[in-house]
Amino acid sequence: MYKTFVILMVALTVATSSLVAAPRTFGLHGAGPRVGVSIDPDQVHFGGHLDLGDFATRLMIFPSIEIGVGDDLTVVAPMFDIAYRFREDWGSWNPYVGGGVGPVFVSSDRGGSNSELGLTVQGGIQKRLTSQSGFMFLEFKVGLADYTDFKFTVGWCFGSK
Repeated sequence: MYKTFVILMVALTVATSSLVAAPRTFGLHGAGPRVGVSIDPDQVHFGGHLDLGDFATRLMIFPSIEIGVGDDLTVVAPMFDIAYRFREDWGSWNPYVGGGVGPVFVSSDRGGSNSELGLTVQGGIQKRLTSQSGFMFLEFKVGLADYTDFKFTVGWCFGSK
């Protein structure tokens, strides 16, 4: 029931967001690397992400893919994240909150694999590096369903305007 509620809320947000004008247009604004650690499973993860702009005021789309290694597991997690930035000013530290959904593929070093649905809530802070070079961010995620319990990530996004 809880999973259904979260999925319904994400779908409702996406459906109603087109009614609000976006200051940054939807489209590819940048891309970059990400790296971090997770708890349960205890792993180091790395990957990449895209900045697809805003589809509503301060509501950004940020899909990513991460590969986690450690704890006798390999985890591949493509996620579709949506986050709300609290400020428009990219020059200052800008906090955000959001969530993500996507498939999670788990392979054990001892043999066997499975796939699950990953649902997360996230929070973080981002800051533009210079006027044209993109931004950096610090982010934490908490898994809600069949995903890591806690994840901390540092990332950079180049080309974002």
